Amino acid sequence: MKHTRSLLLFATALSTAVAAFAAEMSVGFIYVGPKDDYGYNQSQSEGCAGIQKLPWLKATEEASVPETTAAQETMRNMIELEGASLIFPTSFGYFDPHILKVAKQYPKVQFLHCGGLYDATKHPANVGSYFGYIDEAVYVAGIVAGHTTKSGKLGFIAAKPIPQVLRNINAYLLGARSVNPAATVQVVFTGDWSVPVKEAESATSLINQGVDVLTCHVDSPKVIIETAERRGVYVTGYHVNGAKLAPKGYLTGAEWNWTKVYTDYAEAVKAGKTLAAGTIPHLVRGGLKEGFVSISPYGPAVSAAAKKDAEAAKAGLIEGSLVIFKGPLKDNTGKEILPAGKAYLQQDLALESMGWLVDGVIGGTKG
Repeated sequence: MKHTRSLLLFATALSTAVAAFAAEMSVGFIYVGPKDDYGYNQSQSEGCAGIQKLPWLKATEEASVPETTAAQETMRNMIELEGASLIFPTSFGYFDPHILKVAKQYPKVQFLHCGGLYDATKHPANVGSYFGYIDEAVYVAGIVAGHTTKSGKLGFIAAKPIPQVLRNINAYLLGARSVNPAATVQVVFTGDWSVPVKEAESATSLINQGVDVLTCHVDSPKVIIETAERRGVYVTGYHVNGAKLAPKGYLTGAEWNWTKVYTDYAEAVKAGKTLAAGTIPHLVRGGLKEGFVSISPYGPAVSAAAKKDAEAAKAGLIEGSLVIFKGPLKDNTGKEILPAGKAYLQQDLALESMGWLVDGVIGGTKG
């Protein structure tokens, strides 16, 4: 009798476990670099870790996948071997042609890309794009940099002159100039997302030219932050909190909160919503208000005045009373971008095709 009862209990437990497993949703994440880079890939992996707390979801990660056909193979493996119904290929270069090609082969799988711009006239219906208005956090960091600099020279080390990067460079300068009208931002493009030697050389060169606050838009700010700390200049971070790398010189930084984004998507797919049906939007964007981005805690060198202005700007961005890109605004060649009284609001798609640098930025858009 006891044996029969034990078998029944085991069978019930097994049935429950099988049912739970069958109900699981499988999600795949693909990163172009390592998960512990103190940068973009780490921020994405932290987002993955956040949604793995959902009891009905399992996530598979693949790091250091190049922007080649290797990305296609990884996506196919996640679908065929892991049963993934939702894929997050997170690097910019995965979009075209890799996501677009695989998405056509698997029309029932949802492909959501970080930073791409979905076009209904030419892209598969099961492809979508998400990104955060991180230029809001970068603008606030620029305010802190503008308060802190003594030379008035800020430095920005960037990977490639694509719209998202140019938008951050411009926001940093506009934030700085809102409190320090004479401030400039000198930009150096390294040519790729992760080239630590060039990043170190660029940081050193900018410091040697009198720059006393550095920031960046590369996959991993680690080398740049450490170089700034070693040389005794200040730095604002990007992607994740880099304060541990520069306990003296870290001012603040712009951070992602991908857990919020990924939880929203996973719950939508679990509820049966899809991109093709239009029940999941093809373009999703959000900033400080939506919780997509945040500001790193202020470092010890940040003054009370800088904190006050930064917090006021943060509040203005959240409530919508502060607009970053407003006229009169010229680019750094003297061309008018916006006349007085005109503005680009955050959701304006013109900002996602940005090809200019504002007056006050030293450098060109050709990289």
